Amino acid sequence: MATNQGAWSETAFVTITRYAAGGGTDVQFASLTETIDIDMGDKDIEQVPTLIGGRVVKKTPQDITTITFEGYPVDLDSGSSPATGVSQLFQGGATWDTSEPLTNTSTIVRDLFRIAILWTDDTTATSAAGATASSTNAYRIVFAHAYCTSMKPSYTDGILKVTFTFKCPAFNKFGMSLIKEESGDATAIATLNTYNSTNYPPAGTSSYTW
Repeated sequence: MATNQGAWSETAFVTITRYAAGGGTDVQFASLTETIDIDMGDKDIEQVPTLIGGRVVKKTPQDITTITFEGYPVDLDSGSSPATGVSQLFQGGATWDTSEPLTNTSTIVRDLFRIAILWTDDTTATSAAGATASSTNAYRIVFAHAYCTSMKPSYTDGILKVTFTFKCPAFNKFGMSLIKEESGDATAIATLNTYNSTNYPPAGTSSYTW
């Protein structure tokens, strides 16, 4: 993933953390993730024609952001680190089964997640939520309070693959940002704070402590 050719390529770190109920535990998904697609919500505009033939710009609120991953699950386990499955992320629930054999059933629960994606040439880095060394380069995108909205297993190519999707608005109901980007050019970026109600309060207008 080195940047000596001017662009990030080949590999990335992905850390997905369940809110509160998951104890703020960072789960690494780099071991099974093949592709990462981020459809950042558009800040679109429209035009409104006037009676004299002019145009007035109408601003449209930023659309929702969609983050899509493709990976190869080998079981149901989303709670291990590195994770080896994604089913528990989608089905939700107060607790995830950790006793073999694992069982996962559909629920009406919709868990909240923080998603961190990191590209870096720091060879000591192990997590998208962790810090990078001061003499290395890094670029990180973080999405807070995202929902897992889709999980689609497929065996079409003769190998079990799952496409799973998260959606995240740009702001919460108080107008606080839910998307953060960081980069460091030969400069360290810091470890993300624990994803819990202390650093990411569910109510109030105070800023999140990323």
